[in-house]
Amino acid sequence: MALLSDKDRKFLIDHFDKSLDDPVKLLFFTQTVACQFCAETANILEEVSALSDKISLETYNFVTDKEVAEEYGVDKIPAIAVMGAQDYGIRFFGILFGYDFTSLVEDIVDFSSVTTILSQETLDLIAGLEEPVHLQVFITPTCPYCPAAVRMAHSLAIASDKVTADMVESIEFPHLANKYKVQGVPRTIINEDTHLEGAAPEPLLTAKIQQALGLLDEKDVEQLMADMVAEAEGHVHQD
Repeated sequence: MALLSDKDRKFLIDHFDKSLDDPVKLLFFTQTVACQFCAETANILEEVSALSDKISLETYNFVTDKEVAEEYGVDKIPAIAVMGAQDYGIRFFGILFGYDFTSLVEDIVDFSSVTTILSQETLDLIAGLEEPVHLQVFITPTCPYCPAAVRMAHSLAIASDKVTADMVESIEFPHLANKYKVQGVPRTIINEDTHLEGAAPEPLLTAKIQQALGLLDEKDVEQLMADMVAEAEGHVHQD
């Protein structure tokens, strides 16, 4: 049974035809038992990869292909690594259903066209990173704000070899949701011990990354947040 509707399939074929430049490879890690959503995720990826000859799909067994999984840092399934001209360190953990599916489509286009939504200021900042940054964006399929947070994190990973970024479906991995105290989504964990709530503006995310690396202290970030709120309220009053 097809998961994509005829309307969605037609839209994506046209979208990919207009937007894709370079080939994109999807690496899927799965197993036949003890994985609730692996079969559904496989179906989704097979349908997507059939929509364009520039999208290819490779499937690996999480158990028998353990060395490949370890090579790509895959420690839970279902898992997807999206590969463009190189491995940008972007992973999806969990079924891509609901709003999550948007994130996969955006990644495929961003990887293929090597475009960015990031400002020049942010690009300059992350170009100077000297330490690794690992972003984990916790989401749920019903969260309309989550794709924006995922795309921002993944865009940073595309732009910098120092940044890796995961999307983690919190319902499928409750032990991680509990570990990182995920009570609302999106929630972004930066290098294990710094967190950010919501689909935050780009300057706030980069400030939080600097905080995680010890380049800014918490008071600096709080002041930035206060300034952004004041500016937003000023615009509201002017309107």
